[in-house]
Amino acid sequence: MAIPEEEFTLLEDSVSDSVDHRGIPAGKSSTGGWRSAWYIIGVEVGERFAYFGIASNLITYLTGPLGQSTATAAVNVNTWSGTASMLPVLGAFVADAYLGRYLTIVVASLIYIFGLGLLTLSASLILTGLSELRNDASARPSFWVNILFFCSLYLVAIGQGGHKPCVQAFGADQFDSADSKERISRGSFFNWWFLSLSAGITLSIVVVVYVQDNVNWALGFGIPCLFMVMAFALFLLGRKTYRYPKGNHKEKNAFARIGRVFVAAYKNRKLNLAHSGLGQYQLEDGSSQKCKGWLEFLRKALLSGEGGAEPCNSRDVEDAMALVRLIPIWITSVISTIPYAQYATFFTKQGVTVDRKILPGLEIPPASFQSLIGVSILISVPTYEHVFLPLARMITKKPFGITMLQRIGAGMVLSSFNMVIAALVEMKRLETAKEHGLVDRPDATIPMSIWWFVPQYLLLGMIDVFSLVGTQEFFYDQVPTELRSIGLALSLSAMGLSSFLSGFLITVINWATGKDGGDSWFNTNLNRAHVDYFYWLLAGFTAIGFFAFLFFSRLYVYRRVD
Repeated sequence: MAIPEEEFTLLEDSVSDSVDHRGIPAGKSSTGGWRSAWYIIGVEVGERFAYFGIASNLITYLTGPLGQSTATAAVNVNTWSGTASMLPVLGAFVADAYLGRYLTIVVASLIYIFGLGLLTLSASLILTGLSELRNDASARPSFWVNILFFCSLYLVAIGQGGHKPCVQAFGADQFDSADSKERISRGSFFNWWFLSLSAGITLSIVVVVYVQDNVNWALGFGIPCLFMVMAFALFLLGRKTYRYPKGNHKEKNAFARIGRVFVAAYKNRKLNLAHSGLGQYQLEDGSSQKCKGWLEFLRKALLSGEGGAEPCNSRDVEDAMALVRLIPIWITSVISTIPYAQYATFFTKQGVTVDRKILPGLEIPPASFQSLIGVSILISVPTYEHVFLPLARMITKKPFGITMLQRIGAGMVLSSFNMVIAALVEMKRLETAKEHGLVDRPDATIPMSIWWFVPQYLLLGMIDVFSLVGTQEFFYDQVPTELRSIGLALSLSAMGLSSFLSGFLITVINWATGKDGGDSWFNTNLNRAHVDYFYWLLAGFTAIGFFAFLFFSRLYVYRRVD
C-alpha cells in the first residue's frame, strides 16, 4: 500500500506551531528525499563506526585482557551480537507503537553513548590497575570489572536496538512511495546507504583495531564513543529538513488492529468461507487465487461473528496476511545467515596464526582484514547499480531489474559458496602447520600468508550487497506502512537469531567433540582444532536453507501498491 503524500510533513526553517500525533512539529510538505536522507546516512556512518569499533575486535579483547578461552569468547561474541541484532524488534515496536522513529532514535542514542562511556571506563580500570589486578601478567580482571564491562556492552546493544531499525526506516521515509520516481530512488537509497556505512565500518576496522592492538584498549573504546557523540549531533543538526511520517491519530494502533484480525479469525474459525465469496484474493496481475492455510483462516475475520460481531475491514486482513507470508521467508533467511557470524570470530582467530606481513616491516592486525568486506562493498554497490541493474532491466524489462526475493536468493548461493572456500583455506592452513611441525606450537607463526583469506572476506561484501540489502528492502517494503521499523527489525533479527544458533552449535559441537579427552573442533590450539569441519557443516545448512527459500519464494505473493 502506498503512503499518501499528505502523510509526510517537512520541518523547514520556519516551523509551524502544529504538532502531529506523536508530538513532533509539522511543517510544509516537499518533494524529493535526498536532502534529508544524506543527513541520516551520515548519522548511520558514525553509528556503524562506533559499533564495529567494538564488534570487529571483541574476540581479541575477550581472549586477551579478559582471559577467556577461544570457544567461550566465540560464544560470548555470538551471544552479544545476536542480542544486538534481536533487540531492534523491541526498539521498532516502541517506535511504531508509541514514540515514533525520531524520538526513539534520540533516546536510543543517549543510551548508546552512555554504554560506550562505561565501556571506555572499564578498559581504563584494567589499564590503570584499579581493577585490583596484581603485577602478575596472567592475572585476570576482578569480578566487578567484568560485570561493568558486560553491563556496558549490553547497554550498547540496547542503544543499537533502538537506533538501527529506526534510522534506516526514517531515512527510507524521506522518499514518497506514491511517487514512481521517488520509489525507484528509495531502492537506490538502500544501496547507497549500505555503501556509505560500509565506508564507516572500513575506517573503523582500520583505525580503531590498530589503536586497540598497538596503543591501548581504553583509547580503542573511547574513539567509538566520540564518533557516536558526533553522529548524534549530526542527527539533531538535520532535524529541520526531515520528513516525519504523520499518521492519523484517530486510527487504531497498528498492532491492535492487526492483532484483532487474529482474534476475530479464531472466533470465526468454525464459519465457512465457501458461500461468502471471500475465499479468493486478488494477485498483482488482476487474477484471483484461492486462499489456503493461514490465509484462508485469516479471511474469516471478514465475516460477521456470532451475535452480530463487527467484522474486520479488508485492509486490516490484508496487512495481517502480509505479515504471515513473511514468516517462512524470515525463517529460511535465519538459516542462511549463520555463516555470516564467523568472520568476527573464527576468521579473526585464524588470522592470528598466519604470516600477517603485507609490506616489509608492516604487520596487519588480524581483525583489520575485515576491512576487505567494506572494500568489496565499495566496489560491489556501484557495480550493482551501474552495471548489473541496467543489464537486468534489459533482460527482464522490469524497472527494478530483479525482484527483491531473487536478490536475496543470489546472496544465499554466495553464502554457501563462501563457506566452501573458507573450509578449503582452513584445510590448507592445517596442512601447512603439520608440514612444518607446528601443530603443538600454537604461538608460532605458520608460514602461510594471510592473503589466502582475501576471497572469503571479499565474498562477504558481495553477500551483503545481495542478501543483506535485499532483505532489508524486502521487509521494509512488504510490511504494513505503520510497521516499517518492525520490518527492518525483522531483517536484523534474522541475523541476530543466526548468531544465537551459531553460538549454540559451537557449544554443542565443542562439548561433543571435546569430551573424553578428544580434540574439540574449536580447540584453543587452532592447529589441533577442525574449524574446517564446522565450515563444511555450515555450507550444508546454507544450501538446505536456500532450497527451502526457493520453495517458499515461488509461492510468495507481493503486497500490492495502490
